[in-house]
Amino acid sequence: MKIKKIIDLLESLIEDPSEGLPEEIFLFVSRITPIINVDLLIKNEQNQTLLTWRDDGYYPAGWHIPGGIVRYKEKISDRIKAVAASELGARIKFKKESLVVNEVIIPARRNRGHFISLLYECTLISPLDENLKYEKGIPKPGQWAWYNKCPKNIIPVHRMYRKFIEGGEYYVNSTRTVKSK
Repeated sequence: MKIKKIIDLLESLIEDPSEGLPEEIFLFVSRITPIINVDLLIKNEQNQTLLTWRDDGYYPAGWHIPGGIVRYKEKISDRIKAVAASELGARIKFKKESLVVNEVIIPARRNRGHFISLLYECTLISPLDENLKYEKGIPKPGQWAWYNKCPKNIIPVHRMYRKFIEGGEYYVNSTRTVKSK
């Protein structure tokens, strides 16, 4: 079968790529090109950082900075707002320029092994969904909590954000390459 026919078949299986891709097609795309994602750095008045619990099989379960993958023809600003709404049940405002751009390459991973991660400084303009607040015990996927320091059980790739979580100095628009296991 010629590649053109295969591509036509794949495209016929995608209703609207701006709404996301079917999982198997997304995983294929992630094997052949970097994926762009946004991460939301949200601080409160006490300079604590908002983290959410992640347990999706790509990393060991752990805390992470909320984020999401930019869809085809989606503005980055729209993805930032969508992440806040879907992961936090909240509205935010954010600075137009990213704080940092990280290239994350995970050599051992076949799927989702290369990301361009953009970290944005955000401020809550509505309350968080209190139903998702972590209280105690074992966190559930999607729960949120405020942290003064980078927790030991942060997902490994988000260790790159330690200085932001802990309130250290940082430089706008620096670019780093992070190789993760």
